[in-house]
Amino acid sequence: MRSLRIWIPLLCIVVALAAGAGFRVQLSADGDQERPIHVGTTDVVGSLDPAGSYDTGSWALYSNLYQSLLTLPPGSAAPVPDAAESCRFLDPSLTTYACTLREGLTFANGHPLTAQDVRYSFERTLGIATDLGPASLFSSLSSVSAQGRTVTFGLHDRDATFPMKLATGAGAIVDRSRYPGKKLRSGAAVDGSGPYTLAAYTPGLRAVLKPNPRYRGAVGVPRGTVGVPRGTVEVRYFQDSEQLATAWRRGDVEVAHRQLPSHLTAGYDPGKEGGRMTEAAGAEIRTMVFDLRPGSPMARREVRQAIAVLVDRGPIAARVHHSTVEPLYSLIPQGLSGHTTSFFDRYFRDDDTRARARAMLRDAGIRTPVTFTYGHRKGAAYAAEAAEVRRQLEATGLFRVRTVSAEWKEFQKGYAAGAYDAYGLSWVPDFPDPDNFTTPLVGRANVMHNTYASPRIDRLISHTQRHGDRRKTAGTFRDIQNEIAVDVPVLPLWQRKDYVLAWPGVAGSEHLSDGTGVWRLWRLSRM
Repeated sequence: MRSLRIWIPLLCIVVALAAGAGFRVQLSADGDQERPIHVGTTDVVGSLDPAGSYDTGSWALYSNLYQSLLTLPPGSAAPVPDAAESCRFLDPSLTTYACTLREGLTFANGHPLTAQDVRYSFERTLGIATDLGPASLFSSLSSVSAQGRTVTFGLHDRDATFPMKLATGAGAIVDRSRYPGKKLRSGAAVDGSGPYTLAAYTPGLRAVLKPNPRYRGAVGVPRGTVGVPRGTVEVRYFQDSEQLATAWRRGDVEVAHRQLPSHLTAGYDPGKEGGRMTEAAGAEIRTMVFDLRPGSPMARREVRQAIAVLVDRGPIAARVHHSTVEPLYSLIPQGLSGHTTSFFDRYFRDDDTRARARAMLRDAGIRTPVTFTYGHRKGAAYAAEAAEVRRQLEATGLFRVRTVSAEWKEFQKGYAAGAYDAYGLSWVPDFPDPDNFTTPLVGRANVMHNTYASPRIDRLISHTQRHGDRRKTAGTFRDIQNEIAVDVPVLPLWQRKDYVLAWPGVAGSEHLSDGTGVWRLWRLSRM
């Protein structure tokens, strides 16, 4: 009876929406329950091996196929045990952290999951250290040891954020008998212990996930109890947002998430479109990253500062993204402790921005127009955004911009190798803490691959990691952002909410994402 009370109101809402759109809704038969739920996305999976990729598309799968010691509940910054039974710091200095595994854990292939597998997984990720992998997230990790069911981590420096990092895809545990120690695993096989197994995979097209009957952890099935997901999910991958929107309208996918075209989410009307849209206060940000390598015009700070003066976020938000994004003037988005408006405060004045930028370049002895390449991922929205940035800068006569696009994997390799003087990158947080908008973006060994390094920024970041009470870090995070507004290794452009579309008959889409990289496919079910 309890399940009947919970689901009838939601069913009534879905029926009402579908009726307004002219759709006929029927209660699912037993056969319908066995059909896969089809989920569409434009995210790209860089690698099925957790040591090989640090991107949203890959981590969305990792959160379903692998376990980490800890996991983050929806909307929470406090990790809870997943593969672990318990975890805690062993000393007041926050430099030794230990986790005890649940008893009797196994991988989906039946092999025992032991503390040695955990140790192996971390040492392997740090040892392989691919350019596009997540090793940089554990820069504070100095040692990993395993004894019985206990894994102990030694840290170089005090790091109160370490438990949150363990809860990410970087902490995924692999079967040490199946993953080579010194190179990435090739092929489409996955041996994890998450709530799903990978039944089929075609890169760039689809991934079929089936429930893992051996799963034991913190993940709850749709009605909130701990257990195994009830049905198969098929993820379908699309080249761009317009293709995803077309598939949604045709009914080829029943749930659509990341990235829907802004014109669809901006003007969405359930009475006309059908289905339902959920909106979460996501923390995704978009930045313009500058390559600081010698030879690039962006190696001169005055050039970066002049661009910071000239770029107008308003038209980017309104014209390109139909006001589905909000202008952002700091690395840390609104809604998180430490958010400020450093770039606005430093560069916005009610004056002639062109004259001010020209004077900055002239005083630095920089000849104009400054010519540079701007790289972006292929796709209509990315191209439109790049075109608007080019229009704004070239209208001043101070810059000449050549835009270059590439498919996601080639784009990643390109910016990591310094192929672009500037490039547009989005960032979806791994966990809801301001540290995740500073350490990976502007700290030592940052994932932007623009060669930026600042000892002062590193000292400030280290200071924030000393506090278990994260409220005490707000002032230092503001100092970090003020420094970044001077150096301008990256230029924040906007932040975006998180949108999910779902057709009638599929429940749980409102729990799929909370704006982090975790994809809770196990919360989806047929009604």
